[in-house]
Amino acid sequence: MDRVRLSAGSLRLELSPSIGGSISAFEWVDQGSARPILRKCNTPLQKVLDAASFPLVPYVNRIRGGRFNFRGLEVRLRPNMPRDPSPLHGQGWLNAWTVEDQDEQSAVLRFEHEPGEWPWAYEARQDIALDEHGLSVRLSCRNRSPEPMPCGLGLHPYFPCSAETRIDTRVTDAWTIDQQVLPVAKVPAAGRYDLHQRRVCGQDLDNGFGGWGGEARLGDPHWPYELKLSSSDASFFQLYSPPEGGIFVAEPVTHANAALNEPEKCWPELGLRVLDPEAKMDLHARFDVVAK
Repeated sequence: MDRVRLSAGSLRLELSPSIGGSISAFEWVDQGSARPILRKCNTPLQKVLDAASFPLVPYVNRIRGGRFNFRGLEVRLRPNMPRDPSPLHGQGWLNAWTVEDQDEQSAVLRFEHEPGEWPWAYEARQDIALDEHGLSVRLSCRNRSPEPMPCGLGLHPYFPCSAETRIDTRVTDAWTIDQQVLPVAKVPAAGRYDLHQRRVCGQDLDNGFGGWGGEARLGDPHWPYELKLSSSDASFFQLYSPPEGGIFVAEPVTHANAALNEPEKCWPELGLRVLDPEAKMDLHARFDVVAK
Protein backbone atom coordinates (compact mmCIF):
# COMPACT_ATOMS: atom_id res chain seq x y z
CA MET A 1 0.00 0.00 0.00
CA ASP A 2 1.68 3.20 -1.21
CA ARG A 3 -0.47 5.77 0.57
CA VAL A 4 -2.78 5.85 3.57
CA ARG A 5 -5.01 8.90 4.08
CA LEU A 6 -6.57 9.93 7.39
CA SER A 7 -8.95 12.81 8.06
CA ALA A 8 -10.42 14.50 11.16
CA GLY A 9 -12.04 17.94 11.30
CA SER A 10 -9.75 20.44 9.57
CA LEU A 11 -6.76 18.06 9.59
CA ARG A 12 -5.54 15.72 6.87
CA LEU A 13 -2.74 13.18 7.15
CA GLU A 14 -1.10 11.06 4.48
CA LEU A 15 1.27 8.18 5.23
CA SER A 16 3.70 6.54 2.82
CA PRO A 17 4.37 3.13 4.41
CA SER A 18 6.65 1.91 1.63
CA ILE A 19 8.90 5.00 1.98
CA GLY A 20 10.33 4.41 5.45
CA GLY A 21 6.97 4.36 7.21
CA SER A 22 6.93 8.12 6.74
CA ILE A 23 4.38 10.91 6.89
CA SER A 24 4.06 12.47 3.44
CA ALA A 25 1.47 15.13 4.30
CA PHE A 26 0.04 16.75 7.43
CA GLU A 27 -2.23 19.63 6.49
CA TRP A 28 -4.70 22.18 7.81
CA VAL A 29 -7.66 22.48 5.43
CA ASP A 30 -9.82 25.61 5.51
CA GLN A 31 -12.42 26.56 2.88
CA GLY A 32 -10.93 24.13 0.41
CA SER A 33 -7.38 25.43 0.79
CA ALA A 34 -4.68 23.20 2.34
CA ARG A 35 -1.79 24.62 4.39
CA PRO A 36 1.13 22.29 5.27
CA ILE A 37 1.61 21.89 9.03
CA LEU A 38 4.66 19.75 8.37
CA ARG A 39 6.64 20.63 5.26
CA LYS A 40 4.98 20.12 1.90
CA CYS A 41 6.17 17.02 0.01
CA ASN A 42 6.08 15.84 -3.55
CA THR A 43 3.06 13.66 -4.37
CA PRO A 44 3.58 10.78 -4.60
CA LEU A 45 6.58 10.76 -2.29
CA GLN A 46 9.70 9.26 -3.89
CA LYS A 47 12.47 9.61 -1.27
CA VAL A 48 12.35 9.46 2.51
CA LEU A 49 14.58 12.54 2.85
CA ASP A 50 11.81 14.50 1.14
CA ALA A 51 9.20 13.30 3.65
CA ALA A 52 7.34 15.42 6.19
CA SER A 53 8.44 13.12 9.03
CA PHE A 54 9.90 9.66 9.54
CA PRO A 55 10.56 7.29 12.48
CA LEU A 56 13.96 6.73 14.09
CA VAL A 57 14.49 3.14 15.28
CA PRO A 58 16.40 1.42 16.93
CA TYR A 59 18.74 4.37 17.53
CA VAL A 60 18.69 8.09 16.81
CA ASN A 61 21.17 10.35 15.10
CA ARG A 62 24.76 9.21 14.56
CA ILE A 63 27.07 6.32 15.47
CA ARG A 64 30.60 7.70 15.27
CA GLY A 65 32.42 6.02 12.38
CA GLY A 66 29.76 3.29 12.29
CA ARG A 67 31.38 1.36 15.16
CA PHE A 68 30.51 0.64 18.77
CA ASN A 69 31.09 -2.13 21.31
CA PHE A 70 28.44 -3.84 23.40
CA ARG A 71 29.28 -6.55 25.95
CA GLY A 72 32.21 -7.95 23.98
CA LEU A 73 30.56 -7.60 20.57
CA GLU A 74 31.99 -5.11 18.06
CA VAL A 75 29.24 -3.76 15.82
CA ARG A 76 30.16 -2.21 12.47
CA LEU A 77 27.64 -0.39 10.30
CA ARG A 78 28.15 1.04 6.83
CA PRO A 79 27.35 4.72 6.15
CA ASN A 80 23.76 5.31 5.05
CA MET A 81 24.00 8.96 3.95
CA PRO A 82 26.16 10.38 1.15
CA ARG A 83 29.39 12.06 2.35
CA ASP A 84 28.75 11.10 5.97
CA PRO A 85 30.94 8.34 7.45
CA SER A 86 28.67 7.95 10.50
CA PRO A 87 25.42 6.01 9.89
CA LEU A 88 22.37 7.57 11.44
CA HIS A 89 18.76 6.98 12.52
CA GLY A 90 18.70 3.17 12.38
CA GLN A 91 17.02 0.97 9.79
CA GLY A 92 13.33 1.82 10.01
CA TRP A 93 13.47 5.01 7.93
CA LEU A 94 15.25 3.21 5.06
CA ASN A 95 12.83 0.30 4.67
CA ALA A 96 9.22 -0.37 3.78
CA TRP A 97 6.63 -0.80 6.54
CA THR A 98 3.45 -2.84 6.24
CA VAL A 99 -0.05 -1.62 7.11
CA GLU A 100 -1.52 -3.82 9.82
CA ASP A 101 -4.74 -1.88 10.35
CA GLN A 102 -6.42 1.35 9.33
CA ASP A 103 -9.65 3.29 9.41
CA GLU A 104 -10.59 6.91 8.66
CA GLN A 105 -8.67 8.33 11.61
CA SER A 106 -5.99 5.80 12.53
CA ALA A 107 -3.43 3.36 11.16
CA VAL A 108 -0.94 0.82 12.46
CA LEU A 109 2.35 0.32 10.60
CA ARG A 110 4.85 -2.45 11.28
CA PHE A 111 8.49 -3.10 10.37
CA GLU A 112 10.44 -6.29 11.08
CA HIS A 113 14.23 -6.28 11.06
CA GLU A 114 16.24 -9.48 10.72
CA PRO A 115 19.81 -9.62 12.06
CA GLY A 116 22.46 -8.23 9.73
CA GLU A 117 24.91 -5.40 10.24
CA TRP A 118 22.67 -4.52 13.17
CA PRO A 119 23.01 -7.96 14.73
CA TRP A 120 19.66 -8.11 16.55
CA ALA A 121 16.16 -8.91 15.37
CA TYR A 122 13.45 -6.45 16.37
CA GLU A 123 9.90 -5.44 15.53
CA ALA A 124 8.90 -1.78 15.29
CA ARG A 125 5.34 -0.43 15.24
CA GLN A 126 3.76 2.92 14.71
CA ASP A 127 0.27 3.49 16.12
CA ILE A 128 -0.91 6.69 14.44
CA ALA A 129 -4.16 8.45 15.34
CA LEU A 130 -5.60 11.70 14.00
CA ASP A 131 -8.34 13.67 15.75
CA GLU A 132 -9.77 17.14 15.16
CA HIS A 133 -7.25 18.64 17.63
CA GLY A 134 -4.03 17.00 16.44
CA LEU A 135 -1.93 13.95 15.73
CA SER A 136 -0.73 11.22 18.11
CA VAL A 137 2.11 8.83 17.29
CA ARG A 138 3.28 5.90 19.39
CA LEU A 139 6.51 4.38 18.08
CA SER A 140 7.57 1.12 19.72
CA CYS A 141 10.40 -1.37 19.40
CA ARG A 142 10.44 -4.96 20.69
CA ASN A 143 13.65 -6.97 20.90
CA ARG A 144 13.05 -10.28 19.09
CA SER A 145 16.59 -11.58 19.64
CA PRO A 146 17.65 -14.10 22.29
CA GLU A 147 20.25 -11.59 23.53
CA PRO A 148 19.92 -8.07 25.00
CA MET A 149 19.83 -5.21 22.50
CA PRO A 150 20.58 -1.48 22.91
CA CYS A 151 17.69 0.69 21.78
CA GLY A 152 16.54 4.27 21.33
CA LEU A 153 13.63 5.94 19.52
CA GLY A 154 12.75 9.26 17.96
CA LEU A 155 10.70 11.13 15.38
CA HIS A 156 12.08 13.40 12.65
CA PRO A 157 9.41 15.99 11.71
CA TYR A 158 10.20 18.84 9.28
CA PHE A 159 8.36 22.14 9.78
CA PRO A 160 8.04 25.01 7.31
CA CYS A 161 9.27 28.35 8.64
CA SER A 162 9.70 32.04 7.93
CA ALA A 163 11.85 34.74 9.52
CA GLU A 164 9.07 35.19 12.12
CA THR A 165 8.69 31.55 13.19
CA ARG A 166 9.59 30.93 16.82
CA ILE A 167 10.19 27.95 19.06
CA ASP A 168 9.67 28.05 22.81
CA THR A 169 10.94 25.08 24.80
CA ARG A 170 12.96 24.28 27.92
CA VAL A 171 16.33 22.54 27.65
CA THR A 172 19.16 22.61 30.16
CA ASP A 173 22.17 21.53 28.09
CA ALA A 174 23.46 21.52 24.51
CA TRP A 175 26.26 19.68 22.73
CA THR A 176 28.61 21.58 20.48
CA ILE A 177 29.46 19.69 17.28
CA ASP A 178 32.32 19.16 14.89
CA GLN A 179 32.21 19.34 11.07
CA GLN A 180 30.72 15.84 10.93
CA VAL A 181 27.81 16.82 13.23
CA LEU A 182 29.21 14.72 16.07
CA PRO A 183 29.13 15.94 19.68
CA VAL A 184 32.22 17.64 21.09
CA ALA A 185 31.34 19.25 24.43
CA LYS A 186 28.30 19.55 26.68
CA VAL A 187 27.55 23.20 27.51
CA PRO A 188 24.70 25.12 29.19
CA ALA A 189 21.78 25.85 26.85
CA ALA A 190 22.36 29.61 26.86
CA GLY A 191 23.11 32.26 24.28
CA ARG A 192 23.32 30.59 20.87
CA TYR A 193 21.66 27.49 22.36
CA ASP A 194 18.83 29.19 24.24
CA LEU A 195 15.50 27.90 22.88
CA HIS A 196 13.21 30.18 24.88
CA GLN A 197 11.04 32.25 22.49
CA ARG A 198 13.76 31.75 19.89
CA ARG A 199 13.58 32.59 16.21
CA VAL A 200 14.07 29.17 14.66
CA CYS A 201 14.44 29.69 10.91
CA GLY A 202 17.90 30.00 9.30
CA GLN A 203 19.80 29.65 12.60
CA ASP A 204 22.61 27.33 11.38
CA LEU A 205 22.00 24.80 14.17
CA ASP A 206 22.26 21.01 14.05
CA ASN A 207 22.64 20.28 17.73
CA GLY A 208 21.42 17.93 20.40
CA PHE A 209 19.95 19.17 23.67
CA GLY A 210 19.52 17.50 27.07
CA GLY A 211 17.17 18.15 29.93
CA TRP A 212 14.24 18.68 27.58
CA GLY A 213 11.03 19.57 29.36
CA GLY A 214 8.94 17.40 27.01
CA GLU A 215 7.06 20.24 25.31
CA ALA A 216 7.89 22.65 22.49
CA ARG A 217 5.56 25.41 21.30
CA LEU A 218 5.89 26.53 17.70
CA GLY A 219 4.28 29.62 16.22
CA ASP A 220 4.29 32.09 13.35
CA PRO A 221 2.11 35.19 12.83
CA HIS A 222 1.11 33.85 9.42
CA TRP A 223 -0.10 30.48 10.69
CA PRO A 224 -3.84 30.20 11.49
CA TYR A 225 -2.92 27.91 14.40
CA GLU A 226 -0.34 27.36 17.13
CA LEU A 227 1.51 24.05 17.39
CA LYS A 228 2.57 22.14 20.45
CA LEU A 229 4.92 19.18 20.11
CA SER A 230 5.10 17.05 23.25
CA SER A 231 6.41 13.71 24.49
CA SER A 232 6.53 12.34 28.01
CA ASP A 233 9.06 9.67 26.94
CA ALA A 234 11.76 11.87 25.39
CA SER A 235 14.26 13.70 27.59
CA PHE A 236 16.44 14.73 24.66
CA PHE A 237 15.77 17.04 21.75
CA GLN A 238 17.51 17.57 18.41
CA LEU A 239 17.15 20.82 16.45
CA TYR A 240 18.21 21.25 12.84
CA SER A 241 17.87 24.77 11.41
CA PRO A 242 19.86 25.12 8.16
CA PRO A 243 21.30 28.58 7.41
CA GLU A 244 19.28 28.92 4.19
CA GLY A 245 16.00 28.71 6.12
CA GLY A 246 12.72 27.44 4.73
CA ILE A 247 12.44 24.46 7.10
CA PHE A 248 13.59 23.26 10.48
CA VAL A 249 13.53 19.89 12.23
CA ALA A 250 12.51 19.49 15.88
CA GLU A 251 13.07 15.90 17.03
CA PRO A 252 11.81 14.37 20.28
CA VAL A 253 14.36 11.62 20.98
CA THR A 254 15.08 9.25 23.84
CA HIS A 255 18.87 9.48 23.78
CA ALA A 256 21.75 11.77 22.92
CA ASN A 257 23.61 11.85 19.61
CA ALA A 258 26.46 9.24 19.41
CA ALA A 259 25.45 7.79 22.79
CA LEU A 260 26.26 4.29 21.51
CA ASN A 261 29.93 5.28 21.34
CA GLU A 262 30.09 5.94 25.07
CA PRO A 263 30.74 3.26 27.73
CA GLU A 264 27.61 1.34 28.70
CA LYS A 265 27.85 2.68 32.26
CA CYS A 266 27.07 6.14 30.79
CA TRP A 267 24.06 5.00 28.79
CA PRO A 268 21.36 5.60 31.42
CA GLU A 269 22.46 9.25 31.75
CA LEU A 270 22.49 9.57 27.96
CA GLY A 271 19.06 7.99 27.57
CA LEU A 272 19.98 4.67 25.94
CA ARG A 273 18.01 1.58 26.97
CA VAL A 274 19.06 -2.06 26.91
CA LEU A 275 16.12 -4.31 26.04
CA ASP A 276 16.10 -7.89 27.28
CA PRO A 277 14.69 -10.52 24.90
CA GLU A 278 11.03 -9.73 24.13
CA ALA A 279 11.21 -6.46 26.09
CA LYS A 280 9.70 -3.36 24.48
CA MET A 281 10.09 0.39 24.70
CA ASP A 282 7.76 3.15 23.49
CA LEU A 283 7.92 6.75 22.43
CA HIS A 284 4.62 8.63 22.59
CA ALA A 285 4.48 11.97 20.78
CA ARG A 286 1.67 14.44 20.23
CA PHE A 287 1.26 17.27 17.73
CA ASP A 288 -1.49 19.58 19.01
CA VAL A 289 -2.90 22.03 16.47
CA VAL A 290 -4.76 24.88 18.16
CA ALA A 291 -6.71 27.31 16.00
CA LYS A 292 -6.04 31.00 16.68
